[in-house]
Amino acid sequence: MRAYERRRFGRIAGIVIVPVTLLTSAVLAQAPAAAERAAAVKQALAENQAALKQYTWIETTDVSLKGEVKKHEQKQCSYGADGKVVKTPLPGAAPAAAKEKDKGGGGRRGGGRVKESIVENKVEDLKEYMEKVVALVHQYVPPDPQKIKAAESAGNVAATPGTGVTTLAVKSYAKPGDALSIGFDPAAKKLASYSVTSYVEKPKDDDVTLNVMFGRLADGTSYPQEIVMVVKAKNIQVKITNSGHKKAGA
Repeated sequence: MRAYERRRFGRIAGIVIVPVTLLTSAVLAQAPAAAERAAAVKQALAENQAALKQYTWIETTDVSLKGEVKKHEQKQCSYGADGKVVKTPLPGAAPAAAKEKDKGGGGRRGGGRVKESIVENKVEDLKEYMEKVVALVHQYVPPDPQKIKAAESAGNVAATPGTGVTTLAVKSYAKPGDALSIGFDPAAKKLASYSVTSYVEKPKDDDVTLNVMFGRLADGTSYPQEIVMVVKAKNIQVKITNSGHKKAGA
C-alpha cells in the first residue's frame, strides 16, 4: 500500500472508530444510571410500604356489571405480624346483588323454575368470575418490591427519565405478558402514577386495565386512594377506595 493510501485509510478508520467509541461510552454510562434509577424506585416503594404498615384503614369495594353495582362491601384493614393485610368485613355492606334475589318471582310451571335455575347458575358463574377480578387487583396493588426485583433479574425492567418523573416499566410482573408502569417523582420521593395491563384468565379474551390515584398522609406516606380495574370484554369494573387511615393503636 502506498504511503498516501495508508494515511488516507488511517483518517477514514479514525472517522469511523471515534463515533463508535463515543457511542459505546455513552451506552456504558447510561447503564449504571438506569440501574440507579430503578434501585431508587424500589427503595422508595419498600420504605413507603414499611410506613403504611403502621396504619389501619377502611377499604371500600364496588363491583359493577354494565354500569350497575352488583357488589358493595367495606372492610377494616391492617397489617398482621406476618406482613400481610388482615381484612375484617364491616356490617351494613351486603352485596347489592343480594337485594335483587328472586326479583320477578318464580314461574307458574316447571319451565319457569328451570329457567330460573339456569339464570341462577349464570349469576353464580359470573359472581365467581368477578371475585377473580377483585383478587387480581390485589396482585398488583400495592406494588411488591420483591416482584420487581425478580422481574429485573429476568431482564424485564427498564427505567426511563422524564421531566421530573422516572418511569419504571416492568414486564411479566405477576403474569406472563403483563405490563406495569410506575411513575416516580425522585425529588418528592413519591409515586406519581401507576398503571397495569393484564388479563384475568386468557390474554385478549379478558384483558384488563388498572389505574391508581394516590393520596398522601400527614407524614408524607403515599397510599392507593382509588383503584379502578376494567375488564372491557365483560363490562365489569372494580373500584376500590381506601380511606380513614389511622396509626395502629391510636
